[in-house]
Amino acid sequence: MANVLATVDQRTKLVGENRLELLLFRINSTQLFAINVFKVKEVVKLPPLNTMPGSHPHIFGVANIRGMSIPVIDLRSAIGFKPVPPGDDANMIITEYNRSVQGFLVGKVEHIINMTWSDIMPPPKTAGRNNYLTAITRIEHQGQSQLVSIIDVEKVLAEIIHYDIRLSEGVLDETLVHEMPGRKILIVDDSSTARRQVRETLGQLGIEIIEASDGLQALTLLQKWRDEGKQVSKELLMMITDAEMPEMDGYKLTSEVRSDKAMADLFITLNTSLSGSFNHAMVEKVGCDKFISKFQPDLLVEVVQERLRQVINS
Repeated sequence: MANVLATVDQRTKLVGENRLELLLFRINSTQLFAINVFKVKEVVKLPPLNTMPGSHPHIFGVANIRGMSIPVIDLRSAIGFKPVPPGDDANMIITEYNRSVQGFLVGKVEHIINMTWSDIMPPPKTAGRNNYLTAITRIEHQGQSQLVSIIDVEKVLAEIIHYDIRLSEGVLDETLVHEMPGRKILIVDDSSTARRQVRETLGQLGIEIIEASDGLQALTLLQKWRDEGKQVSKELLMMITDAEMPEMDGYKLTSEVRSDKAMADLFITLNTSLSGSFNHAMVEKVGCDKFISKFQPDLLVEVVQERLRQVINS
């Protein structure tokens, strides 16, 4: 398992090609789960853990990895399964989300698969709002077609870590307050938790939020406006998009928008929990205007205000 992520840097070549790689694992004997390899720093056998009195009930303990203390989340209990003691096949997937490092206690880690985002589907609407999935897909595994559930890690973390949407003193430009009500921003993100965080942050400013749950849905909406004769960059102050989403990722969405003369001047901000310098490189490659790592309310508002100044002064 130590070598399973050895070539992770090379995997950045998939970004922008509407492709991704998923790390498959189990938390019970019957179901396959997955997370995006880009969010994984390391996979190790479950090390000895220190208990942390008073911590959230889903925090299984704290691991010391090369001098770094990492909280370990019992993913099984965090997504609603009955907690069970870890077995001999227990592993810890160390991830980096929203500028924080945490471990997830899982069972057997299988392998990595290469997929296209067009093969990744949103969970069925009948699953309800409280499910912990951002997407599902099917793969051939051990000679059988198996369903893979892709975990909404942002939802899991948001239920453990409190994300404060209050703005720091001095962030809000009072000269722009009267300009914000009625301005429209399109948020594109497959995580309902992430959309809610942005919506509640910018909603404080009177900005109207339009939501799409994946890149294809957003592109279809923008093309509809274009075909109706609307000027997309006039309809929207900006578009804020996640990177990884079912059917069409944020990089591909940006590339499609930039290649369409009727909407090429739309201001686009990439807002993602994916960490690493590759995001900045991809921003330049596909033509995003800004990059923000989640979740930073102050920075989010500053980017919106910067764009609003550009519009007012143009």
